[in-house]
Amino acid sequence: MTEPMNDPASSFHPRPVDPAMLPPREFGAGPPSAFARPTPWRRRFQVMGWVAAALLALLMIVIAWLAVTAPLSRSLKPIAPPSVSLMSTDGHLIARRGAVIDRPVTMAELPAHVPQAFMAIEDRRFQSHWGVDPRGIARAMWHNIWSDGSSQGGSTITQQLAKGVFLSSDRTFGRKAREALIAIWLEAWLTKDQIMERYLSNVYFGDNVYGLRGAARHYFNRAPDRLTIPQAAMLAGLLKAPSRLAPTSNYKGASARAALVTQSMVEAGYISQAERNALRPARLDVHETPDSTTGTYFADWVLPQARDRAGAVYGEQEIKTTLDWRIQRLAEAAIRRAPLGGAQAALVAMKPDGSIVAMVGGKNYGKSAFNRAVQAKRQPGSTFKLFVYLAAFRAGMTPEDMVDDTPITTGTYRPANHGGKYRGRITLRQAFAASSNVAAVRLTQKLGVDNVIKVARDLGVTAPLTEDLSLALGTSEIPLVELAEAYASVAAGAYPVLAHGLPPEEQGWFEKLMQRQRHFSDDQLEMIRDLLSSAANRGTGSAAALRTSTFGKTGTTQDSRDAIFVGYAGGLVTAVWIGNDDNSPLPGGAAGGGIPARIWRNFMSGAINEPVADAPEETQDADLVNAIANITVETGIGNVGVGVDEGGMTVNIGGGQIRLPVDQPTPAPPQGAPPPRIAPTQPEGDDGGF
Repeated sequence: MTEPMNDPASSFHPRPVDPAMLPPREFGAGPPSAFARPTPWRRRFQVMGWVAAALLALLMIVIAWLAVTAPLSRSLKPIAPPSVSLMSTDGHLIARRGAVIDRPVTMAELPAHVPQAFMAIEDRRFQSHWGVDPRGIARAMWHNIWSDGSSQGGSTITQQLAKGVFLSSDRTFGRKAREALIAIWLEAWLTKDQIMERYLSNVYFGDNVYGLRGAARHYFNRAPDRLTIPQAAMLAGLLKAPSRLAPTSNYKGASARAALVTQSMVEAGYISQAERNALRPARLDVHETPDSTTGTYFADWVLPQARDRAGAVYGEQEIKTTLDWRIQRLAEAAIRRAPLGGAQAALVAMKPDGSIVAMVGGKNYGKSAFNRAVQAKRQPGSTFKLFVYLAAFRAGMTPEDMVDDTPITTGTYRPANHGGKYRGRITLRQAFAASSNVAAVRLTQKLGVDNVIKVARDLGVTAPLTEDLSLALGTSEIPLVELAEAYASVAAGAYPVLAHGLPPEEQGWFEKLMQRQRHFSDDQLEMIRDLLSSAANRGTGSAAALRTSTFGKTGTTQDSRDAIFVGYAGGLVTAVWIGNDDNSPLPGGAAGGGIPARIWRNFMSGAINEPVADAPEETQDADLVNAIANITVETGIGNVGVGVDEGGMTVNIGGGQIRLPVDQPTPAPPQGAPPPRIAPTQPEGDDGGF
């Protein structure tokens, strides 16, 4: 019998596998794969490849979208002159302004220190980056996170050119992405000198002036090739906030910013520290441009803010404002119909959040473009008592607390009530409604002048304030718009309220945290509104009373040089002033409860859609008071008699008598008294950039 050959290949027989030895498999998993399972590192590599491919595809989509939406084809064309159109909230054209521009500059004609000044403060790595500077962006982000509220921008000069000339001024991510793409495109097609020439020829320098040549002529009356280092530094420093830092209105701020620019030139290696120390501040030689007004008081006021908001964006822009066209026309009509004679008038109306809806700066813009609503500083008279009584409530007093309305016979300052009328011991509510001068001074003496100033500062007053007892009677000069802001704080229940003519820009969480408002306590808010209601409905301001709940206060200064009414109703805060530009007395002893209160009433009735008939003519010539606040009549007190004359009102209750005079004019300080100390103007915060 033949034995099988001893062949290793033929002798190999796999051992049978015991199924019990195999690992368990899930139902429906199918047969085991014949291929080896991928190792962990290979799986990770595959996942990373898929992610990279997805990101690359997403990047290509984004670049394609940016290429379509960003105006790359337009970026190399000549730049159109800028123009700004101011629009009301309902779409009416308020004003349209062109700009002061001049011929472009060339790098060949400029001294080296001129572009160096701009690079030192705006973009030190301009010569080395490709349009976007990641290091600059990271540095700005780090500064903004750890700074005390000031902010830096990481945009390069090329990005600023892209933003200013080809894009809008919004702060969205899409705009920033398009800005970066255009900046890279410009770097690819233009030389650094060409980019700098375009930038310097088109950037905004404040005072409605665009371009380096126009700015050099406007501020220093010289050609760009003759600019000194201090002059170039001052112009470069303006770009942070052109309107706020314009040296024609803020030379101190512009000089401080210029000093920062020259120090940056030292740090960048453009000049030595010794050269910088030897520099003298730039001196202005302003070359005025004709007709810098727009045609309306509001437009003149808001245009610089609109310019800053828009930046150096060229071409025609429409900037939406907070002005309400209908309400503005009502304000102008109310001033036009008022019996002012030769006096001037001003009116500013805002929402409780500070949005200006109407502004009138004088009787006739064509004859005088001086805006008395924001530019003039006049004594507020008794409207300032708002701060005195708020300070009293902060100290724990209430409207029911008593104060002496009797002559002041001690001290060097001895103010008197109008007409020499006094009521004895009265409540704070009664003192406020009757606008008692001596009561306000006694309260200020008790509370301390510093506490009254603190309240005024909290509510947004920035003007210098006298540090003596006469402050209680409104002897410090304050712009009308700041008075409106203070009363708007009471209407809003929070402070401070800042007047603005443009819709607020969207803020980041840090800016919101730093600029958040503080709220009145419920008790303080209820008490001060109680007093304002008494004054406007039953006190010196009764001529302003509407059917809607009305809150306000009158003010009359010494010799009737100023007459004011400030108040709110129906969600609208309005301040009205009348007076003479030369500060001479108004005829007939005009008071805040007279013409200003009636202007306020006529305007507000239409603005809040509450028709109110005018008061009879015979009662409009006297500044009358209707009654004392909150008199309680009980059974058995006898007859109640009321007598009214030009000096005020007399109320007879049983055997007692109460005399209510008209609004109290502010007594002048005694002759020979030393000048009062002045609380300095509240400093303004630094503007942040983006």
